[in-house]
Amino acid sequence: MEKVKKYTCPMHCEGDKRYDQPGDCPVCNMHLVPQKKEGKKKQDKHRAGNLYNHPHHHEEHKHEKVTSSNGKGKYYCPMRCEGDKMYDEPGNCPVCGMDLKKVETQKPVNQNKTIYTCPMHPEIKQDHPGNCPKCGMDLVPEKGEKLSDEEKAYKKMARKFWLAVAFSVPVFIIAMSEMFPFLRLYELASTKVWNWIEFILATPVVLYAGWDFFKRGWSSIQLRNPNMWTLISIGVGAAYIFSVLAILIPGVFPAQFKDIHGNVHVYFEAAAVILTLVLLGQVMELRAHSKTNSAIKALLGLVPPVARVIRNGEEVEIPLEEVQVDDILKVKPGEKVPVDGTITEGNAVIDESMITGEPIPADKSEGSKVTGGTINGKTAFEMKAEKVGADTLLSQIVEMVNEAGRSRAPIQKLADIVARYFVQIVVSVALITFVVWAIWGPEPAYVYAFVNAIAVLIVACPCALGLATPMSIMVGSGRMAQSGVLVKDARAIEEMNKVDVLIIDKTGTITEGKPSLRNYRSLGKMTDKEVLRLAASIDANSEHPIADAIVDGAKAKNIHPEKLEKFESLTGKGVQAIYQKKKVGLGNHRLLEDFGVTTDETVTEVAKNWQSTGQTVMYLLVENRVEGLISVADSIKSSSAKAIHSLQKMGIKVYMLTGDNRYTAKTVAEELHLDGFEADCLPEDKYKKVKELQEKGHIVAMAGDGINDAPALMQANIGIAMGTGTDIAMQSAEITLIKGDLNGIMRARELSHKVMRNIKENLFFAFVYNALGVPVAAGILFPFFGVLLSPLIAAAAMSFSSVSVISNALRLRKT
Repeated sequence: MEKVKKYTCPMHCEGDKRYDQPGDCPVCNMHLVPQKKEGKKKQDKHRAGNLYNHPHHHEEHKHEKVTSSNGKGKYYCPMRCEGDKMYDEPGNCPVCGMDLKKVETQKPVNQNKTIYTCPMHPEIKQDHPGNCPKCGMDLVPEKGEKLSDEEKAYKKMARKFWLAVAFSVPVFIIAMSEMFPFLRLYELASTKVWNWIEFILATPVVLYAGWDFFKRGWSSIQLRNPNMWTLISIGVGAAYIFSVLAILIPGVFPAQFKDIHGNVHVYFEAAAVILTLVLLGQVMELRAHSKTNSAIKALLGLVPPVARVIRNGEEVEIPLEEVQVDDILKVKPGEKVPVDGTITEGNAVIDESMITGEPIPADKSEGSKVTGGTINGKTAFEMKAEKVGADTLLSQIVEMVNEAGRSRAPIQKLADIVARYFVQIVVSVALITFVVWAIWGPEPAYVYAFVNAIAVLIVACPCALGLATPMSIMVGSGRMAQSGVLVKDARAIEEMNKVDVLIIDKTGTITEGKPSLRNYRSLGKMTDKEVLRLAASIDANSEHPIADAIVDGAKAKNIHPEKLEKFESLTGKGVQAIYQKKKVGLGNHRLLEDFGVTTDETVTEVAKNWQSTGQTVMYLLVENRVEGLISVADSIKSSSAKAIHSLQKMGIKVYMLTGDNRYTAKTVAEELHLDGFEADCLPEDKYKKVKELQEKGHIVAMAGDGINDAPALMQANIGIAMGTGTDIAMQSAEITLIKGDLNGIMRARELSHKVMRNIKENLFFAFVYNALGVPVAAGILFPFFGVLLSPLIAAAAMSFSSVSVISNALRLRKT
């Protein structure tokens, strides 16, 4: 029995779907090809669907990737033209021509190890940073730091942009000189000479700076997927070719296209300026990509480059990549924990804010888990390595940030939607124009046919299209900046207008982000004021953040600590000293056991009530009795309640996700009347919650300030970082609030609405004059009035559309 041959689309528009009959792909119209027999060495067994056009295939193929085998990294198209397909080398996407983006990961063991050397003694070499043993100078990398692929692409595009600016400005001035008689350029030379000067200046912009855009346009034509690049490449190409022919062979043009001196009007300025503006947009986009990846690099940089491993009873400093599971490591005071593991000897106070987001450090003792990248306090300890390399929590956070950055499908811009249909209409009109004039036009019929067809393409290429979005974004983002809202790109402004769910972190977002004195109360013979003075006196010699909060709180009330004797810090319990020949202490419930104190119902009830509202409670002990209670807490910002209420009135549901305990989270949520909350959240929990809401159809904004928020900020439709938070949070987010105030989110929503409305108005101005000019350029008035589209009128229409766009965008300054 003969096997039925299967056919598939070469672009895999519908993933691995097979057809029984030959024909055209129902999605992209490309010819179906016979399915190849799968050999043993086939690497790309299942290509993912085209996510850009078919997002519903993404989950189905999310794990089917072409992986890198040469160790140089993985690259993917930010437009997801071929789904999750990965490339081994940097370059351009074969479908849309966009620069491929690199997936940042940790270096494998012993790969591309950096060698450090002394600038004064080059014979000194080692595989980790440090000081020169001869002269004490800081060692530097033997080879200069290499630029990332994103930075290379950005610098390359930036060079082309500035070259285009340098050549386009004089072209524009020459072309517009007739509108500004005071320039008197045509008194210095004839129109013909200035036309040649425009040609010389515009050619590098078209054939060098903007050449990639023509390749993208050609690719869109080959794939039968008209888009913005199609319109730009056809319009700019037509304007440039028309202008070149106008100065080389002006004699073939009809008289209607010539001035009194026989010169044909040229459009070099239109070609140069449009490409320059498009280059500006590309530079901004690549810059945004570079900043996004810098967040991942900053995360990778949180772990120390070296670790101290104990072998045969001696400390040996080795590169982090060489740490193995079950190694015993030593972490000294103030150092970062190198990998995930368990403390085997000693005690510590660990700053885990990068993971939990909470400002109060965690007390650790033997058997406690520690996480790589967290910061050790003032004591040394030994730990057993349990998770290294890609298995550490920090590496998993990096991967989540990577995945979030890859999985977000780009928004289809309104300009692309309009361009998709506009291109098809314009090209069809140009072809019809050529045919009609070639058959029924006056002699020379083919010259009229060619000139009028080109005129259609020229007048349809809207000069203002390049200005429409950038001008509104530039003015709007400037106005946002004045309001304390910094936006990374146009996508952020567009999406902010659609948000219906806002997720906020607690610490540093709703609250101040640091512990402060909340309550103090006497439960013995002392007054409340004396209780606070004694507590501050005991803590005056402590370096714990809670101690700092109590001392600062006392000073704010004009209560100054006294000097005590024999101060001692008890790790994981509190502090103690001698006051008026009596043993005094301040700490948690463990300290009660050391002092041999039992609490009565009054003390227990007060402590429980304070703890139920999220306060950290400490007992003030004098000899064998509880003299008072002191509490600290992270205070809610004065602006939070009003901002949250205003956002809810806008129809936005506000949820809080925090790494803090449930008591504290519940107290804050009830006080602010939030729509919901979740406590004890790790970075992965926040990330999953954002994905869960998105899968339900919500447009989610995430506001946070810590490293632990980075994956969720990247996954959210809009990431909003507090300007008072970490650099990594700001690099992961599209919007940064300079003041770290939730009122900024409300302002961002209002301004995004106004900017998007302004962009739509600008797109109307960018297209309407040109759309009206198309039938005139096609010669619809010639049979009745003998009128063809004057080049001067075409130029005026382009100029007027640009003026309209600029004037409309500038209105945003007054919002």
